[in-house]
Amino acid sequence: MKLISFVFPVYNEELGLDKLYEEMSKIMAQIQDKYESEIVFVNDGSKDGTIEKLVSMQEKDDRLNVINFSRNFRQQMAITAGLDYASGDAVIVMDADLQDPPQVALELIQKWEEGYEVVYAQRRKRKDPIIKRTISYFYYRILDKLTEIKIPKDVGEFRLLDRKVVDYVNQFREKNRFFRGIYTYVGFKQTAVLYDKNERYAGTAKFKFSHSLKLALDGIMGFSTAPLKMITQFGFFVTLLSFIGIVYEIILKLFFPPSVAPTGTTFIVISVLFIGGVQMMMLGVLGSYIGRIYTEVQNRPLYIVSSVYSKKDFHGKNKTTSETSL
Repeated sequence: MKLISFVFPVYNEELGLDKLYEEMSKIMAQIQDKYESEIVFVNDGSKDGTIEKLVSMQEKDDRLNVINFSRNFRQQMAITAGLDYASGDAVIVMDADLQDPPQVALELIQKWEEGYEVVYAQRRKRKDPIIKRTISYFYYRILDKLTEIKIPKDVGEFRLLDRKVVDYVNQFREKNRFFRGIYTYVGFKQTAVLYDKNERYAGTAKFKFSHSLKLALDGIMGFSTAPLKMITQFGFFVTLLSFIGIVYEIILKLFFPPSVAPTGTTFIVISVLFIGGVQMMMLGVLGSYIGRIYTEVQNRPLYIVSSVYSKKDFHGKNKTTSETSL
């Protein structure tokens, strides 16, 4: 039978793991006549009792595999590790907070059986604060306008990937990762399954605004040169304004009395501050792109694994207690 891998990046989810395991056990029981299944948990440097809970669960169920990071490397790197270690013919990536309803995974598998190679779960509704929903709504629309590939709107990390898609995705090793763009970039036959996002089952949200902002910028800068083009366009705009201002000043000096022409330093100070602010903003955009180049040429590991708890041999090696970095 073919193997279905479920990948969960996990960070401080101790309170919800029992419920998650209960729900996933039901899903695996429903597909056991057609598929073998495994779960790959990636503990992203949790500071609570998450790793102890995961190890305890893994000791009782051979289908569970626990990848333990040496520290917190953030969600995108945890997903990277999950895809690296998952060996399924299809891999389903989900959040561990149960906001992604496990039952939807059955619909993803059904679409995969119909021949689709990427099946993404697209949100109809989400039970988040209105500010977060509003920001998310406008972000996806802006992203769609700026990026050079069409990334589906209102889609998170929850999706199914065929094995050949996973193999291609695993070749992308950039440091500033935005998987939603990578999934679209690789192509293949894709479709959506609509679902309603649940409230968090337990605990509090781990994604801070700064993390969300970085991920948003990674999405724009990783798949678009629009900010660089906008710098050039804005430069032309400022130059045009300056030229109009010069012509205006000359006309006032030549054809109007001194009492009408503007005097003093206010206009000069405002102009200098405006141009200075524009230059700093443009340097910031350039610096962001240069910073991305800098992190890439350092060629550091994407993540470091301190220990792996599994009955399987990963990539031909016994990973039960080994340390590795990728």
